[in-house]
Amino acid sequence: MAAKKVLLLCGDYMEDYEVMVPSQALQAYGVSVDAVCPGKKAGDVCRTAVHQGIGHQTYSETRGHNFALNASFDEITANGYDGLVIPGGRAPEYLAMDEKVLDLVRKFSDAKKPIASVCHGQLILAAGGVVQNRAKWEEPDSMAKCTVDGNLITAATYYSHPEFISLFVKALGGSVSGSDKKILFLCGDYMEDYEVMVPFQSLQALGCHVDAVCPDKGAGEKCPTAIHDFEGDQTYSEKPGHDFTLTASFESVDASSYDALVIPGGRAPEYLALNDKIKGKPIASICHGQQILSAAGVLEGKKCTAYPAVKLNVVLGGGTWLEPDPIHRCFTDGNLVTGAAWPGHPEFISQLMALLGIKVSF
Repeated sequence: MAAKKVLLLCGDYMEDYEVMVPSQALQAYGVSVDAVCPGKKAGDVCRTAVHQGIGHQTYSETRGHNFALNASFDEITANGYDGLVIPGGRAPEYLAMDEKVLDLVRKFSDAKKPIASVCHGQLILAAGGVVQNRAKWEEPDSMAKCTVDGNLITAATYYSHPEFISLFVKALGGSVSGSDKKILFLCGDYMEDYEVMVPFQSLQALGCHVDAVCPDKGAGEKCPTAIHDFEGDQTYSEKPGHDFTLTASFESVDASSYDALVIPGGRAPEYLALNDKIKGKPIASICHGQQILSAAGVLEGKKCTAYPAVKLNVVLGGGTWLEPDPIHRCFTDGNLVTGAAWPGHPEFISQLMALLGIKVSF
C-alpha cells in the first residue's frame, strides 16, 4: 500500500505541543506530513504558544518554538491527502474566519477522510459546518479526553495526544505490532521541551508503557522545561517551556524492568548510576544528552552524533564523532541511537522503534 500522507493546518500562535507532537510522531511512523498556513509558503514559520494551567482561572500563555512550514497553502488540495490534523491554540480563532480554510476542511469532511482536531481546533470544525447535525457535546471528564464520531476525532488538550494520535493512525488504516515494551525517560529540570514530550507521547501512542523519572523527585512532581530554538543569533535562544509531569520515582524505579532508556537534551541533570542497571539495552539520547553518556563511560568505541557543541564530550568519552549533516540526521550503532536536535525526532523515534521491534503498518 502507498505511504499515507496527511495535512497539518497551521496558524500563528497554535499551541506548541499540539502541532509538533502529532507532526513528528506521524513522520516517525512513516506518514508523510505537509504543514501549511494561509498566507504563508513553504519555508516560512509560524510562531507557537505554550498553554498550560498553573493555578489561575484559565491557562497561561508564553512564546513557544518557531514551527517551519514545508508546503504552501495555495498550492495544496484535499485530494492529495489521506487525512487532516488541526492543532489548537489561538490560531483557530482567526482561521475559523477564513473561507478558504473552511472550504478545505469541508472537502476533507465530504470525502469522509479522517479529521483529527484538538482543543480550540474545533472552532474551525464548527465554523465550517462539519459538526452540524452530528455534534453532541461530550464533557471532558479529564484533559486527556478523546471522542470518535465517524471520520471525526476530537480531543480536549495535548494531554490527549497518546489516544488522539493512536485513533488517527487507526483511522488511516494503520496497525501497530511489537509495542508491548516498557521505556524509561531520564528527566531533569530544564531538559528541552520538545525533546522530552515528542518521543514520550509518540511512544505512548504506539501502546508502549512509558515512565519518566528525575533524581530527587517522585511521581506526580514536575520538571520545568526549556525551549531551545534558533532565531538568528549565534547560538540557540532559551525560553521557558511546559512543565513536564513525572510518572515514577527515581529512587524506587527498577531500571532492569525496562526495555530501553531515552535521554532528552537541554540542560538535564547528570546520568548518575542508572546506566549500569540497563546495560546492553537500547539507549536513545539526543542533543546534549550525550554529555551524560560520555560521563557515564558508555560511548567508548561507539559511533554517535550530538549537538555540535557536544562533540568534545563525545571524543573525550571515547566515541567516534559522526557529523549531523543535516541537523536532523540520526545514527544507530548497536544498541545506541543518537540525534543532534529535536528536528531529528522522526528519525530518532523511528530508529528506536526499529531496535525495539515496533512496527506501524498501513
